[in-house]
Amino acid sequence: MNYAAHNKELNNTLELSEPTIFMKSDSSLLKDGKPFFIPDFSKEVHYETEIVVKIDRLGKNIGERFAHRYYNEVTVGIDFTARDLQRKLRSQGLPWEISKAFDNSAVVGSFLPLSHLGDIGKLSFHLDINGKKVQEGYTGDMLFTVDRIVAYVSQFFTLKIGDLIFTGTPVGVGPVSIDDHLQGYIGEHKLLDFFVR
Repeated sequence: MNYAAHNKELNNTLELSEPTIFMKSDSSLLKDGKPFFIPDFSKEVHYETEIVVKIDRLGKNIGERFAHRYYNEVTVGIDFTARDLQRKLRSQGLPWEISKAFDNSAVVGSFLPLSHLGDIGKLSFHLDINGKKVQEGYTGDMLFTVDRIVAYVSQFFTLKIGDLIFTGTPVGVGPVSIDDHLQGYIGEHKLLDFFVR
């Protein structure tokens, strides 16, 4: 919920004063272009394209003005969501991690140093499915900057080297189907390329 237009897309009316955080387990990670298999427990799995930062220093209670020192590589990733399961759990007031943190639900592309990409607050990114652009975003539109997110998360969780932080998805989420070909970009850099099975 880090982009206003996406919040409207999901009919969220929250006035957020702090980032919304949830966790994914290490078994959620899917990388190296391996295929994503739609799980049996959902009939509606949605893609959510996000900028992902990789933590490269141990940190706790990081001041926002120092947060940029704790990462220097980014990529584009997909936060897969079992939307039908999420709606059911949220309507019951229950935690919804199983709709977000299931096996292979956190797809990450190849990381690039920010020195190749520029200001993290001015990155354009997009997702193509089967050669058609379906979602695009700009980090300047974030409600909470990457540095704010890093600082906020570090109040509750010690950040360790190699931790990944997904930073929220813009408007344009939607379902995936078997045989879809997903390709994710930051600017003109294709960093993510995999199939749905």
